[in-house]
This record gives sequence, structure tokens and C-alpha cells, in this order.
Amino acid sequence: MGIKNRLIIMSFLQFFVWGAWLITIGNYWFGTKNWEGTQFGLVFGTMGIASLFMPTLTGIIADRWVNAEKLYGVLHILYAVVLFAIAQVTTPDNFIYVMLVAMCFYMPTIALSNSISYTSLKLNNKNIVKDFPPIRVWGTIGFIVAMWITNLSGSKATEYQFYIAGVGALILGIYAFTLPKCEPQRLTKENASWVETLGLEAFKLFGNYKMALFFVFSMFLGGALQLTNAYGDVFLDEFKHFPKYADSFVIKYSTIIMSISQVSETLFILAIPFFLRRFGIKQVMLISMLAWVLRFGLFAFGDPVTGLWMIILSCIVYGMAFDFFNISGSLFVESNTDSKIRSSAQGLFMMMTNGVGAVLGSLTSGWAIDRFFTKSFNSTTELAGFLQTDTTNSKMLEFVKTQGNSVTTDGMFANPILMKDWHTIWLSFAAYALVIAIAFAILFKHKHDPKELENLNH
Repeated sequence: MGIKNRLIIMSFLQFFVWGAWLITIGNYWFGTKNWEGTQFGLVFGTMGIASLFMPTLTGIIADRWVNAEKLYGVLHILYAVVLFAIAQVTTPDNFIYVMLVAMCFYMPTIALSNSISYTSLKLNNKNIVKDFPPIRVWGTIGFIVAMWITNLSGSKATEYQFYIAGVGALILGIYAFTLPKCEPQRLTKENASWVETLGLEAFKLFGNYKMALFFVFSMFLGGALQLTNAYGDVFLDEFKHFPKYADSFVIKYSTIIMSISQVSETLFILAIPFFLRRFGIKQVMLISMLAWVLRFGLFAFGDPVTGLWMIILSCIVYGMAFDFFNISGSLFVESNTDSKIRSSAQGLFMMMTNGVGAVLGSLTSGWAIDRFFTKSFNSTTELAGFLQTDTTNSKMLEFVKTQGNSVTTDGMFANPILMKDWHTIWLSFAAYALVIAIAFAILFKHKHDPKELENLNH
């Protein structure tokens, strides 16, 4: 089997084992377990916490001591074991702790998969800018396939989503040991400093103004990236509480609607080589940030019936928002770092996006949604006004019962009904992304040089 096909299989499974639960875990958390929102932010925060140190740590190990593909395989096998265990957890606190362990094993494999792909392509005299995106697109296809399997098998609100991911991770872990050897560079000088000996040279990149600024913006955009992963499917699913939307296609197949985002990814990944050559890395990343503004803004005004086109367009825009920064950012790091710190530099990029950024984004958004964007309703009149129905609507009254609540004779609730104000939530996220885009355009100085892309192949 050719090197491209071998890497395609790796890429497919890499994101399959994430996509099986990432988008649907909100339904499991809120719909099945009925756990509260602030703690849910911590679930996505575990990805960030793990990314604070694990990608950098494993990158250093791969650069210094252990073959990248072997380390990659071991991490996926351990990830599979924890996924099988998480399905048995019965309390939100324990769920968060076990998820943190799972993320410590999974998050570093994203950066390692990039490093393995780049190394293998170079060893086989392939063109990274041309050949990597068509390989990486299969990761998105794997994510889509996993989402569809989870949704169509009726697993999106059950623990079976973790079993689906666990089986895939076990297969990938075993397969990883058949990948091309990516041996440690071990390019340490005889009289090396302790920083060089421990493989911490990548942190010196923060001493370079342009690289430091790039990592800072990676952090801010990383916060935006987790917002749709955490709340996108929950947002669509909560339209079921509105009687006029309750029977729509979107409600029944919200995960499949969200998968349009990943279908869009496959198209935009393939377009990256053209955009990079035509506009350069800075402009491509700026386009990504503006796409995030559109992503959130369209969600703010969309609904499952008359505004369905906005939801679909938002999902299409997501492909550009996600890929143009993540893939281009990875290539930017690759083109601006020395070969001996390649894996650890990719780990550093992952740390800032899925680490610091994700932690801040998850915790801040979870707190802000509960504190500022959650409405409290004390009577059927108030709730009916919000749900755009009348006080006697049977679907609304059934919803009240599912909340463990009751209605008194004067139409008052025994306990307040809490609902998220998604319109304001998404507008706030859009404003956040717009501020980042403007600041990036002004502060990040990077002139397009076609030779920079050519250097990626050497």
C-alpha cells in the first residue's frame, strides 16, 4: 500500500474516534443525565487542560527518545481503554475526571498525526503543501462517518457513542505500529544546555515576536473553536421545546445537520493549497477569523423552518473557519521552526489552541451562559411568550413535566424553568470573533512569500 493511502487510513480513524462523541456529548449530558451547564463547560475544558501539557510533552518525547508512530499507537490504545470506562460513570464529577484522563491520551495524538504525516511525506519525496490536505480531508470524512453512525444508530444520547469511539481507537492504536518509522532526531549538541537536553527548545519560539503573536491569536481562536463543538448540537436540539419546531427534520436529525460542517471541511481542506499560494498564510488565517463571525452570526438568526438556510449556510462556513486556521497554522509552524523541534513545536501550537484557548473558552462561556444568557420563567404565560405558543399548548406542558416541574392553578411553576437565550449567546460569540479578526489584521505582520511554502518540502 502506498504511503498516501496508509496516511489516509490513519487520518480517517484519528478523527473518527473523536467525532463519535464530540458533537453529541451535550445531548448525553443534558438530555440523558440532566446534569448542569457550568460543569458541562468543564467537560470541554478537559480537552484544554490536557492540551496545556500533553501535546508539548509527547512532542518532546517524539523528538528526543521514542518513535512518533509507536508513541501514537500506545496513546490511542490507552484512549480506547478509558472510553470503555467512561460509559460506566454515573456522576458528573467523576465523568469530568475520567474525561480528563481520556483527553490526556487523545489530544496529543492530533499534533503527532500531523508530525507523522509531514515526516513520512518528506521521506517519500512528496510535496507537503500539495499532498497533505487531500490526506487530512479523510480525517474530516472519518469525523462525519462517526457522527452519522452515532445519530442513525440511536446512540447520540446514550453511552454507546463512547463504545463506538473506543473500538475505533483500539483499531487505530494497533494499526499505528505498521506506519513508517518516524525516529527521534536526537540532534542535541555535545555541550547542550539543560533546555536542549530536555527538548524544551520549542518554548524559545515565544521569544520571537511574530511567533509569540501567532500563538496568542491561536489561543483566542482556540476558545472560539470549542464553542460550536460544545453547544452546536445542543442549540439545534433545544428547538424541540418550541412547539412550532418540535416535529421538524432538524430536531430528529440535529447531528446530521451539524455534520454539514464537516462535509464543508472536506471541500475547504482541498482548497487550502490554492488559497495559500494565492493569498499567503496570514490572509488565509484572517479569512478563517471572519468566517467564525459568520458562523456565529448565522446561528443567531437561524431556526429549523424559515431560517433553516441560515443554519445550513453557517455549517458550510464552518469548513472555512476551522480548516483555514488549523491547517494553515500547522503549516505556518512547520515552515518557521527547525526540524529538530518539529514535533514539540506542533505540540506547542496544539497547546495554545486546544489547551489554553479551549480552557478559557469553555470555562468562560459556561459561566457566562449560566450567568447572563439563561432566562428564568416563573409562569406559563412567561414561558409561552418565549416559546412562541399559548399557555395551554400540550407540548409546552409536557416539557414542563419532563423538567420535574408542575403548574399551580394560577399558572405559576413550582420551580423556575431555565432556558438558554441562544440568539444573544451566538451574537456575543460573533462579536468576540470580530474583535479577534480586527486585532489580527492590524497586529500580525507577515508578508506573503511563495518560497516559504516551497521550503516545507525540505
